[in-house]
Amino acid sequence: MKFISDPLKSFIKLETASSIILFLVSIFAIIWANSSFGYLYEEIWYKKFTIGFINTDFQLSKSLILWINDGLMAIFFFVIGLEVKREILAGELTTLRKASLPIFAAIGGMAFPVLVFFLLNNGKVGMEGWGVPMATDIAFTLGILKLLGKRVPLGIKIFLTAFAIVDDIGAVLVIAIFYSSNIQWDLIGYAMLLFAGVSFLSYKKVYSQYLFFIIGFIVWLLFLKSGVHPTIAGILMAFTIPIHRKVNVAEYLSSVKKQLSIFKENEATSSQLLTNDQIHAIDAIESCSEKVHSPLQNLEHNLHGWVSYLIMPIFALANAGVIISFKGLEGATHLVFNIATALVLGNTIGIFLLSYAAVKLKFADLPENVNFKQLLGAGMLGGLGFTMSLFIANLAYEEESLIAAAKMGIIIGSLIAGTLGYLVLRSSLKESKIT
Repeated sequence: MKFISDPLKSFIKLETASSIILFLVSIFAIIWANSSFGYLYEEIWYKKFTIGFINTDFQLSKSLILWINDGLMAIFFFVIGLEVKREILAGELTTLRKASLPIFAAIGGMAFPVLVFFLLNNGKVGMEGWGVPMATDIAFTLGILKLLGKRVPLGIKIFLTAFAIVDDIGAVLVIAIFYSSNIQWDLIGYAMLLFAGVSFLSYKKVYSQYLFFIIGFIVWLLFLKSGVHPTIAGILMAFTIPIHRKVNVAEYLSSVKKQLSIFKENEATSSQLLTNDQIHAIDAIESCSEKVHSPLQNLEHNLHGWVSYLIMPIFALANAGVIISFKGLEGATHLVFNIATALVLGNTIGIFLLSYAAVKLKFADLPENVNFKQLLGAGMLGGLGFTMSLFIANLAYEEESLIAAAKMGIIIGSLIAGTLGYLVLRSSLKESKIT
């Protein structure tokens, strides 16, 4: 297997572990919403919270679920942006040849689910939700691969991760272009001026996390007020974070060795206290350690755990609690079937067909130790939309009956896609072991 970057390995490991928490929280949300305490579920998430100054224009008042979907999810999209930039500049998307198979797969995984949805839902209520089945949840897909153990080729994990990152780029573009309304272009203009300013600073290798945070918050606020979904601000600001390091590894090792020798040479007179020279040596090592870590990689490392283990479970808890019942859907029951079918059938056909065509036409190579049956299983796992699909459903629909139907379709479709993908991959791995 060719060299795989440590950040990508860490990403796969973290997403795999977080999928267990995400699954448990989602199940809890569904049970809670369908229990006798279901009324509390609605009351809590739709309770309004206000921040700012009372009786002034400087305040924001939103329901808790919107603070999560507009605020916390901006951090989620910020981390996605960091991942995308890292993979493009120094990862699995650095060259067209390396990126070609995930790109073809992502195009199929976006276009075919939309096509299936249009064919099934043509002329019926809920057409605006066409973007719902085109998203993939990488945490759950990697979690299912974890169930199959170490027999799963690393190539499948890398393929699914790279595919999901390209798919996320497509989802972000869809949100920005098709799920934004009543846009105030003057506010967008101000936001883009700030974005251009910090991009220029990044280009000149000038970076301050405090300055970038303040400007990022202002850009988020401008997007929030502009009509374009504020999570787009998270993606944009991620692209301004520099990937360069102020100190290379060789310089870092030399500096650390020098400071450690100083530390060893100065013996402390107390078992509890260090000498001034030892303290200065530690300070120098810490300062050099900060400079050898690129701002982008450092931020991704520090935020990824928070996103995977806190923000995503909170989002799932607030959004996955759909009442499993066809009562009260008011003519929207067809959405359940259409979205579920588009997730499963659209992604399976689209991902596998375009990946197969790309390999056969010599545009791309199969990952090492991966066969077409395993690629088919990976395509089925691509139909596991969940997190991003729930997010787009909240943007696409306003009527509660349509939102509820879409969520049921997402949950049912994701369960079917996950189960089928697991079974096909398990079967293919058994066959590989026999041969």
